[in-house]
Amino acid sequence: MESVEKRYDPNDTTLKFVKRKDEITGDDDPDVLRIEMSCGHAVDPNSLTLWCRSLIDQGHFTFHCPAEKAGTKEKCNKKWSYVEVCRNALLTVLERRLFEEKVATYAAAKYCDYKLCPGCRSCVERDDLTNLSVRCTICTAEKGKCYDFCWQCMKQWKGPVPRFDRCGNEDCANIQLETLKNCATKVLPYSNIKQCPEIRACPICGLLIEHKDKCKYILCIRCHVSFCFACLRYERICNKSSHYATACAKPVAPRQTSIPVWNQS
Repeated sequence: MESVEKRYDPNDTTLKFVKRKDEITGDDDPDVLRIEMSCGHAVDPNSLTLWCRSLIDQGHFTFHCPAEKAGTKEKCNKKWSYVEVCRNALLTVLERRLFEEKVATYAAAKYCDYKLCPGCRSCVERDDLTNLSVRCTICTAEKGKCYDFCWQCMKQWKGPVPRFDRCGNEDCANIQLETLKNCATKVLPYSNIKQCPEIRACPICGLLIEHKDKCKYILCIRCHVSFCFACLRYERICNKSSHYATACAKPVAPRQTSIPVWNQS
C-alpha cells in the first residue's frame, strides 16, 4: 500500500489537540499536530496508521495502545475501537477496505472452527471439537444420504464414530502432531536455553508457532496470550522466577504430544 503523509485539520473541533511528543514513535517535532487518544496518549495520524497496520500484519484484529504508562515500563495496552482508529488515523478508502477485510478474516478464524468440505467446497463449522467426523448438510441433501468427512485428513469418513484421533483412511494422520514430533531444536538466544523445540502449539489455543525471535516469551497472535516457549507456562508465571534473558526455574518442556483445544467460553 502506498504511504500517504497525513495531517490533521487544525480546525477540526472533534479532535483533542495536545502539545506532547508522539507516544508511539517518540517524535517531538513541534510542527506536527497530535491528538489525544481515548487512553490519554498522544499520536499523529501517520504513527497511528503504521502501528495499527503492523498489528494487522501480525494477525491481530483488535487495536491497542503500545505507549508506556507514565513513570513505568508497563505498557498501556488499552483497546481502541475500530471507529476511533479509523477516524484518528485518517484512514483512506483503500486502507479501510484492507483493515476491514483482514479484521473479518482474523475474527472468523478465532471465533469459528471451519474448513471447506471436500465434497462441495462449502464452509463447514465443527461443533464438537472432540469428534473428527463432521457432517456436511449440503452434500447430505444433494446425495440423499449422510455425507461425513474427516476433519483431519479431509477425506470422506471411514470407520466408526465418534473418534478424536483418526478415521479409517490409511493415510489419516494429525499433521500438526507430526510437525511437533519432527521439528528441529534450537537455542533461545537471549536466555541461552538449549534443545528447545523450534515449533510449539500455543498452550492456550493450540495454534502452531515457530520461534523466530530472540526472546523466550511469545505472544500468540490468535488468543493474545503470552507464554514461555521453553517451559510453556504463562509469561506472568515464568517471569516470577526468571526473566526473558535467563533460564526458567523449570526445565524445558518436552515435545508436545497433543494439541490444546481452545475453550473460548
